[in-house]
Amino acid sequence: MNPNAYFRQFFTRNGTALGTFLLLSVGFWMFIMILLPQAFMIDFSFRHNLPPAEIGGPQDTYTTEHYEFMVYGSAAAEGEFNTVDLGVFVRTLIAAFFVTLFDLAICYPIAYYLAHSASGGWARLMVLSLIVPFWVNEILRAFAFRIMFGSAGVINGFLMWLGVIDQPYDFIRENVALYAGLGYAFILLMIFPLYNAIESLDRNQIEAARDMGASWIRIHRRIVIPFAKPGISSGCTMVFMLSAGALAAPQILGGPSSLWFTQIIYQWFQTGNNWNRGSAYALILLASTIVFVLVMMKVFKVKLGEIAR
Repeated sequence: MNPNAYFRQFFTRNGTALGTFLLLSVGFWMFIMILLPQAFMIDFSFRHNLPPAEIGGPQDTYTTEHYEFMVYGSAAAEGEFNTVDLGVFVRTLIAAFFVTLFDLAICYPIAYYLAHSASGGWARLMVLSLIVPFWVNEILRAFAFRIMFGSAGVINGFLMWLGVIDQPYDFIRENVALYAGLGYAFILLMIFPLYNAIESLDRNQIEAARDMGASWIRIHRRIVIPFAKPGISSGCTMVFMLSAGALAAPQILGGPSSLWFTQIIYQWFQTGNNWNRGSAYALILLASTIVFVLVMMKVFKVKLGEIAR
């Protein structure tokens, strides 16, 4: 459908007044809240970190020093890589990837049960049980996880009461609390895309496969998972990008030796007072997550339109 025909159909369906309001609202949101801030970030990332009095002066020129610092560190360490920042960056992406797999493994059976097994009041109760805990602020949930996984927390107390361990296990230092908190924080963003995809699957296909003697594993591998691929891709995309860009959970649940890449960005903006370098680091993280998602879409042969469906 060409753009003119699309807009004619859009205004016919919504009316001139409402259609114009919707287009202006979406355009305002896209330009003011998304494109303009990113444009400022890009401009900041390619400029020197100068005192306010020198901004706009002859020294306020474009440079790639902040991106070079990400790779090589300070000029004094010539020929060496910035192993600290690069290590934290790679570790953050790997951890976000495993948090995404963790959420997928937990949410897939729940979504399938909600879509094809639960019904009536029981289904509504399960949905409410998933949604109501997220009425609590994210910061409070993170502190609740810290209490649960702390040395004197509920989990350690229960394990010691059962006799599984003799002394408290440091879940915080080992980042168990961090990964659990991140997985829980974005669990709804995985469940509902999976549910929407699986719920539209014709149950007759599953029944036919069962009548032909297919096992449950084969049914899910050959029928359910290929059909739910857009929902899986959508959920994994959101969980991965939000996990890699999380700040509150790593700040509260991270151990003393752990560091999330967003914490380095936060330090450059706040304590380092270097917004230019912080902008460069933020754009590197954004570009890397986008590239990773596009590669995964290519590997699993999923189109962007299927994810947005």
